[in-house]
Amino acid sequence: MNTPLHIAVAGLGTVGAGTLKLLQTHGEMLRQRCGRAIVVSAVSARDKGRDRGVDLDGMEWHDDAAAMAAQSGAEVVVELIGGADGVAKAVCEAAIASGKHVVTANKALLAHHGTALALAAEAKGVSLGFEAAVAGGVPIIKALREGLAANGLSRIYGILNGTCNYILTTMRETGAKFEAVLADAQELGYAEADPSFDIDGIDAAHKLAILTSVAFGCEVNFPAVHIEGIRDISSLDIQFAGELGYKIKLLGIARLTGSGVEQRVHPCLVPLAAPIAHVEGVFNAVVAEGDFVDTTVYQGRGAGAGPTASAVVADLVDIARGHRVPTFAVPATALAKIPARPMERHRGAYYIRLMVVDKPGVIADVTAAFRDEEISLESMLQRGRAPGEAVPVILITHDTEESAMSRALEKIAILEAVADPPRMIRIEGF
Repeated sequence: MNTPLHIAVAGLGTVGAGTLKLLQTHGEMLRQRCGRAIVVSAVSARDKGRDRGVDLDGMEWHDDAAAMAAQSGAEVVVELIGGADGVAKAVCEAAIASGKHVVTANKALLAHHGTALALAAEAKGVSLGFEAAVAGGVPIIKALREGLAANGLSRIYGILNGTCNYILTTMRETGAKFEAVLADAQELGYAEADPSFDIDGIDAAHKLAILTSVAFGCEVNFPAVHIEGIRDISSLDIQFAGELGYKIKLLGIARLTGSGVEQRVHPCLVPLAAPIAHVEGVFNAVVAEGDFVDTTVYQGRGAGAGPTASAVVADLVDIARGHRVPTFAVPATALAKIPARPMERHRGAYYIRLMVVDKPGVIADVTAAFRDEEISLESMLQRGRAPGEAVPVILITHDTEESAMSRALEKIAILEAVADPPRMIRIEGF
């Protein structure tokens, strides 16, 4: 097929402009690799007069992105607006209804509406590509859907948010407090003015919900993801983690169990020997565990104009070549309704930091709470003495159930000698 693939791009922000720049820079190389040219024939954005550093000559301008998706002569609509609902959702629905392929970088949209969009796209016989929605330039969706298609996957986990990884890396390297490093990340453009989606774990949870569906062939179930962010991680926790042979990372973890799918996003203590412990700064990494391939690791830049545009165009190349695969690795009508495994049933080891008043009998009261819940302690660490003042006490437990840990910490929190709420971080034995 030598006729050009005409595409319409909705949204010309950082990623949209980056996608146009990539297509213009590597147009001839892509034509050779696809067997046909990829041509941007229509675009839509809020501000027509803004200089985006790319040539828009010859492209139809549309003020209404949803109307462009329905009415333009393009074969593919690329949605780069963002947001779970509103215009972005309308664009994708309009494109699919009119028989056009869709490529999107919108993880929020897919986390909330991925199953419905996949059903609609497959019913219309069009592709729904979203390589750019998870881990930026890391080709993890293609790896799961195609490269690991011969495997039954049991667990997938990773660093899915570069902002949080940058903050935790910088706190460890400099000893600075969370608030100062967050402000630095905002100044550098790694964090938004309102960083809530990143630092509260929501962005990572969107991506994990998508990965879970692709990995396990189940419906996208974002409400089932347990979500915690990094606001409460202190430089003290990072220091103690290092002394104990760990680094703290915000991870998204999905695991297929006999009683359902466990999906969780939260800070973790990761052993220094684990490959993912060495992924620093704004980089992302995803680890997939399959029954025949064992463990595979994928790492790269998780955001930015170039990496994300690379992933967008990878989906366009597949469409240009006529390469089709089911949206979430199996036909949308075959996606399983796997029950969610509740977080209280999670079992693992725990790091507990207490700030306790240094006086006789305190440790006995604390350990009694663990004893009553049948929680076994592996080790205890206390640095310094300050009679009558609060000092940190670090406790490491053996594997126990989350529900028992929650009950024990509730008892400890009301002890008169415990100065601050207990800080709990789960330990992952990768």
